[in-house]
Amino acid sequence: MYYIVDSDKSFEQASADLDSSVKRNGFGVLYVHDLGATLRSKGIEFQEQCQVFEVCNPHQAAKVLATDMRLNMALPCRISVFTEAGQTKIGLIKPLQMLSALSQNDVLMKVAQEVEEQTIRMVDEAK
Repeated sequence: MYYIVDSDKSFEQASADLDSSVKRNGFGVLYVHDLGATLRSKGIEFQEQCQVFEVCNPHQAAKVLATDMRLNMALPCRISVFTEAGQTKIGLIKPLQMLSALSQNDVLMKVAQEVEEQTIRMVDEAK
C-alpha cells in the first residue's frame, strides 16, 4: 500500500526536488504541511523532519469528482518527504489501493492507476 524510497539527498534538497518534479509532471503543489515544525512549535520534542505535499492534477481530480463526489475526502494526493533515524525518505500511499478500498468503479480505477504511475514517477525523480 505504501511506496517509500530512500534518498541520499538532504531533507531540504529532496523537498525542493520533489516540488520541481511535481510541477514538471503536470501537477500542482496546493500546500506543504511541515509537520515537524508544527509539532516543535507546540512544545513537542520531535527530532525528525516531515513535510507533506498536497499535490493535484485538476483534470484527474475533476474525473474523480464527476464520478463520485464523496471521494473529495480522498483528495488531494499526498507525497511526504521525511527523515527516519537521519535517513531521508520520500513516500506516498498508492492511489490505486486507496481508491479501490472506497470504490470499485472502473473509471475511477483507471484514473487511480494513471495518478499512481505519475506520483511514483515524481518520487523516483526526486530521490
